Amino acid sequence: MMAGDSSLFPSPRKGGAPLLLALLALAGCGGAPEAAREQPAAPRPVEGMVLIPAGEFVMGSDRTDEEGLRARYGFTFDLYLNEHPPHRVSLGAYYIDVLEVSNADYKRFVQETGHPEPEDWVQNAYNVSDRKLETAHVSNLRWIAADYFGLDYDTSAMSHEELLAELLHIQRERDRLPVTAVSWHDADGYCRWLGKRLPSEAEWEKAARGPQSLEFPWGNEWAHGRANSGDQMEGEESVAPVGSFPGDVSPYGVHDLGGNVSEWVADWYLPYADSAYWEEAFGQQHKVVRGGGAGLGHYALSVFFRAARRGHAPPETVSTDVGFRCAMGA
Repeated sequence: MMAGDSSLFPSPRKGGAPLLLALLALAGCGGAPEAAREQPAAPRPVEGMVLIPAGEFVMGSDRTDEEGLRARYGFTFDLYLNEHPPHRVSLGAYYIDVLEVSNADYKRFVQETGHPEPEDWVQNAYNVSDRKLETAHVSNLRWIAADYFGLDYDTSAMSHEELLAELLHIQRERDRLPVTAVSWHDADGYCRWLGKRLPSEAEWEKAARGPQSLEFPWGNEWAHGRANSGDQMEGEESVAPVGSFPGDVSPYGVHDLGGNVSEWVADWYLPYADSAYWEEAFGQQHKVVRGGGAGLGHYALSVFFRAARRGHAPPETVSTDVGFRCAMGA
């Protein structure tokens, strides 16, 4: 049809609206427009998890070691360079655990699946069930308390009830700690058991930095004491119960992404696209570890608690300052 040719349209009826307009009006009588009817439902809340909305954020950094920290502290690795270059990443909506996976969480996994327990649990008696403690003779309880729980005070004058109460109290305190000394494979298996997965490196970093791509989960300036960096804990214990540092909360409400324990994520350790930096560990040999652990000495430096920092280790590695959390698609 040539422009201006109206021969394919019927002429208006006398005294009424054109037939085409009448047909369009009838088509619209069935309810809301099609686009409105097809709007997806909002994702349902998931217990213990927070929804991270879809969108872009800036991942990585362009920082360099201007303070000479590597030379000053004798580090054998480069600081910051594996974070280069900063780049925009777009992610769909996803959920991530509000808290790190705790000992109590992981113990249920071990008990229900028969998965091997962390070696540390054998050494410190966390693997001993409450029932075994409750039925043990007081002399056995004293031996367990000294040799496995590591109590360094005299329990000889304590009754069975007093000693049992003390050991159960210690176990409940341990329940609240993040699980550590688990390999990447252990962490992956736990998340899959729950129908979840380990977060990707990008998902972890977005959850920590928020839409403004902050330097730390709480802002752009280091604030001693906001996260568990280890140097403010008493005694030899440096790991704190999950969620016990209210200052270490990201813009999305995720806890302990700054400190407490470092965390396994899903990705192999690879250079970012367009990066000019290379190291031997790149490739499918190390998995990425994110977040600052509760270290001591120079490992309590603020550089290790930045949200863009990338750590890495072989996936079979177990460490007392590495745990994990889970994620899932929305």
